[in-house]
Amino acid sequence: MIKKYLQEFREFAVKGSVVDLAVAVIIGSAFGKIVSSLVADVVMPLIGLIVGGVDFTNWRWTLKPAVLDGNGISSPAITLNIGAFLQNIFDFIIIALAIFLMVKIIGRLKRQLIKEQAAGEAVPTPLTKDQELLTEIRDALKR
Repeated sequence: MIKKYLQEFREFAVKGSVVDLAVAVIIGSAFGKIVSSLVADVVMPLIGLIVGGVDFTNWRWTLKPAVLDGNGISSPAITLNIGAFLQNIFDFIIIALAIFLMVKIIGRLKRQLIKEQAAGEAVPTPLTKDQELLTEIRDALKR
């Protein structure tokens, strides 16, 4: 019983689609890190410069300030991290745009490949001498 499940699992795990999905997840997580760095280190500073030097990474709205006692902080501040939220929005927009463009390009390439295959199939293969002779005999017998 267990051997059967292990066999089925092995067949499932080795299928091309599962392996492709695993590769896509790994590449997607690496791509996400690149996009996050692009947004945090390039886009947001430029936007901050354009809007007057605002540093979005530290842009917070304090709902409740930290409470201090004699030994240090007894309860930390409660904040809305607006800058981090905006950064995540830009991350999403850039990733969505990149995926949209990638799907669009892959679709175009797939349509082009299908068109080329259809054009290749439409060209009849030339007849051999034997086939030409048999065609002539067939046509003569029809007459």
